[in-house]
Amino acid sequence: MTRNFLKITGIASMMIFAVSCKDTPNEVDAMDAETEAMASDAAVTYNVDTDASIINWEGSKVGGMHTGTIDIQSGMVMVNGENVESGEFTIDMNSIAVTDLEGESAMSLKAHLEGTAEGKATDFFNTPEYPTAKFVVTGLNGNTLEGNLTLKDITKNVSFPVNVSYDGDRMMLTSEEFTIDRTDWGIVYGSTTLADTVKDKAISDDMTLKVNLVATK
Repeated sequence: MTRNFLKITGIASMMIFAVSCKDTPNEVDAMDAETEAMASDAAVTYNVDTDASIINWEGSKVGGMHTGTIDIQSGMVMVNGENVESGEFTIDMNSIAVTDLEGESAMSLKAHLEGTAEGKATDFFNTPEYPTAKFVVTGLNGNTLEGNLTLKDITKNVSFPVNVSYDGDRMMLTSEEFTIDRTDWGIVYGSTTLADTVKDKAISDDMTLKVNLVATK
């Protein structure tokens, strides 16, 4: 049986996850989608504990930055011994939260990112049309997790460093911070790659993410 899993997901400043006044961590090259990993018959299913799992995001624009979280909606990992063989996550794009703002400011940024603000549907994630994102494992080489990340129906293969540990029936997978380029998934609002973007209003193309996953068998 084929099984697979995620990496994810996130956002930033009046828009998307990124890095601003610091070095870009573990910058990811988005490649063509790869074949999904297949688990062996000996593999055991670990189901994602959605209450204990979270994705952190950070993003920036000229003059500021924002941080937040996004929920993992569901997922599973296939493990043989202590080796991750395959897996898959579904990310709830309607769960985007902004943690550096409060009240109306936080809700306004959330609505813009999700595309629920009037006239802003296609600026970023357009969650009414694309309510979920997905990550499917294509391999785990040493401490590097590889997988197909799908955002807004665009799938790219990415890889990033992770640490996997076990405590009884619990598996913990924690990534280092890593950075993806949102424009690889067609999210170009405010990008400096656009000729008509006002430079002092530009939003970084980079999105910085950190995955914290807990799963139990």
